[in-house]
Amino acid sequence: MDKILIVDDETFIRENLERILSEDGYQLYGAEGPIPALQISEQEEFDLVLLDLNLGTASGLDLLKKLQTIDPNILVIIITGYGTVETAVQALKMGAYDYIKKPFKADAIRLIVKLALERRSLQREIRRLRRRSETALLEQANMVGSSSELLQVVRQVEDVAQHETATVLITGESGTGKELVARAIHNLSPRGKQPFIEINCGSLPFSLLESELFGHEKGAFTDAHNRKIGLFEEANGGTVFLDEIGEMDMSLQVKLLRVLEDRKIRRLGGNRNIDIDVRVIAATNCDLSEAIKEKNFREDLFYRLNVFPIFVPPLRERRDDIPLLLDHFLSRYSREFNRPLREVSRDALGLLSRYHWPGNVRELRNMVERICIMHRDEVITPQMLPREVSGLEPRQQTDFSCTIPPEGLCLEAVVENLEKELIAQALTLTSANVAKTARLLNLARGTLRYKLEKYHLLDED
Repeated sequence: MDKILIVDDETFIRENLERILSEDGYQLYGAEGPIPALQISEQEEFDLVLLDLNLGTASGLDLLKKLQTIDPNILVIIITGYGTVETAVQALKMGAYDYIKKPFKADAIRLIVKLALERRSLQREIRRLRRRSETALLEQANMVGSSSELLQVVRQVEDVAQHETATVLITGESGTGKELVARAIHNLSPRGKQPFIEINCGSLPFSLLESELFGHEKGAFTDAHNRKIGLFEEANGGTVFLDEIGEMDMSLQVKLLRVLEDRKIRRLGGNRNIDIDVRVIAATNCDLSEAIKEKNFREDLFYRLNVFPIFVPPLRERRDDIPLLLDHFLSRYSREFNRPLREVSRDALGLLSRYHWPGNVRELRNMVERICIMHRDEVITPQMLPREVSGLEPRQQTDFSCTIPPEGLCLEAVVENLEKELIAQALTLTSANVAKTARLLNLARGTLRYKLEKYHLLDED
């Protein structure tokens, strides 16, 4: 049942509107001024507000701003007298849905309310479909999570996947899932059924890496007893993933640059160029800009690789994903090792959510695997966690200290990240009970619901 709040300082107007709209089965609330209107808005979530612009000595425009602070998506229909039409137009510019002039007809009120609520319903359906689309995209990309940070990465993956020749540079800390992102780009692209060949540029010395990438002819060097096809030829039509590109030798970087520009390779010891059709995806956990300054990485190669950059944020910056990742790995390894472990206790989840995860998703995965090997219980408790996790004492007071880097920072982003983290912690402590979370944070429930939607912390039913 749709909830409608009627705000008017004239009792006759409120009662008249309640009489008209009650015939359509709405749940109606009345308020004679800003203070009771705000009080009730903090306790209830309204689908529509009918707001008189002239509330005695108070301004309806000021109340409109405050209602939008509680719920930015709220629909407001302005009720205005003859002399305040210009003010009503100003309210429309501020985001009000529409306005209606006094004296009004019952049929006109009922129609405009019906249209407004239909719009509200459509907006909710669009948000629901968007979440469903995002979930489907995450499944297609084989990624686990629901955070806005991860969704941003997946949208970038979807965008670049269709441009099958665009070179991609994936950056991020070790263990964040850069290889998973590379595979998702390949799998979602027209090259998805062709080979995906990966190699770690830091795991082989220069001579072996050169041979692995480009291949060699028989007799090209000592022990080259047979012709060898390189990875670029092997991946023809598909994708080559060069992990830890920042570790590649400078002399080999020159050859890679030539491959990216000419789309040709030459085997070691060979005398002819071979055309290739591959997409190159590179990844690194180091700062290539710093490596360029230190003359350890070619600037021209960086720009050739950095056609489409994707940054994979560390796990500590997308803590919303931790519960889903835990469920995913717990299901996987409990089944693999035939263990009864099925869930994580509230205390353990709190510790895991506050841990800084220097090893990122890889560290989380390894921890769950280790627990599944060592324990036969049904629930993960704090006692099962590694010392570095379980040894963390819950802080009684949050540390708000922050050092401003030389290049400066975005204050708004820092404040939003802190706010999001604190709300996420509060949800964990209250088992996602909205009312308890609001009390814990000393927030109005309406304000909290707005922030939950803003940060994608709690899905609507």
